[in-house]
Amino acid sequence: MQSLSRAAPYRRDPAPSRWAYKMQRLWLTPAFRGFMRFGVPLLMVALAVGIFLASPARRESLWGMVASAKEQVTERPMFMVNLVSIDGASPELSDAVRAKLNLRLPQSALKLDLDAIRVTAENFDAVARAVVRLGAANVLQITITERQPAWVWRTEGGLILLDDTGHRIAGLAARADRADLPLIAGEGANQAIAEAQAVLQAANPFANRLRGLVRISTRRWDLVLDRDQRILLPAENPVAAVEGLIALNTAENLLARDLTSVDLRNPQRPVLRLAPAALDAMRAAHGITVPTETKS
Repeated sequence: MQSLSRAAPYRRDPAPSRWAYKMQRLWLTPAFRGFMRFGVPLLMVALAVGIFLASPARRESLWGMVASAKEQVTERPMFMVNLVSIDGASPELSDAVRAKLNLRLPQSALKLDLDAIRVTAENFDAVARAVVRLGAANVLQITITERQPAWVWRTEGGLILLDDTGHRIAGLAARADRADLPLIAGEGANQAIAEAQAVLQAANPFANRLRGLVRISTRRWDLVLDRDQRILLPAENPVAAVEGLIALNTAENLLARDLTSVDLRNPQRPVLRLAPAALDAMRAAHGITVPTETKS
C-alpha cells in the first residue's frame, strides 16, 4: 500500500517544443542565417544614421565637414593649374580660344571640366579637333588641329573661307587676300565641294583661264572663264561633260573663238552662243541681213 501511494517521479520529455523546433528549422535556412548575420546589423546602422540625420542642425554640420574636407583636398598645391598652353593654332586663334574659355587661374585641376573645355574650343569654325589634357607640372595642354583654307565662297553676305569639306573657317575681306584658292559661288555651293573638286581637276587643261565655279539652283555647276565665257554643265556627270569639252576644244580650238557660252546640259546636243560681234560677222559671211530693229 505504501508503494502505491507514492507519486511517480517527473521525467522531462527530451523532444523539443513546437516553437523550439520551428526556430531550429528556421536557422537551417541559408536566407534566414544571412539576414540575421548581415541584414540585422545593416538595419541597425541605417536606423542609427537615420536618427542622427533627422536633426537639421546635425545634417548641416555634417555637410559642412564634408565640404571643408573636399575643399582642403582640391586646393592642395599639387592639384593647382597655373598655366594654359595652346598648341597647333595660329596666334589669333589661340587668343580667341583663351578669351572664350576665360579660365581664372590658378584653379584646381579637380574642378576643371576637360570635356566642356574641349567642346568650347571645337565650337570655333577654324578648329577641326581639340585635345585637352593635364600635362607635366599641371599645365592645361590644349592641342588644336586647325582647318586649312581650300576654297573661297562668294555669298550675298560676302566672301567666306571653306576647308576641303566645305566647312566654314572664317570671313574674308577681299578676294585678293587669297587669290591662290579657287572661287565658288551660288547657294548650296559649300555642300557640293567634292563635285566641285572633281570638276576643277577635270578642267585643269584650261585652269589658267578659269575664274570660278557657280552653283546653279543647288543642282548643277557653271564654269566661268575669262573673256566672259561660261560653260553650262549638266546636273548629272558634269566631269564627263568637261572631258568631252576638252576633247572638242583640242580638235576645234573651240574656246578660242568669240563665244559667250557653251551649253553642255544636253550631252547629245551642245549649244554654242556667239558674241554679238561674231554673230554679225557670221551673218555677213552668209549674206544674211538683219534689220536694225531686230538687232536691238
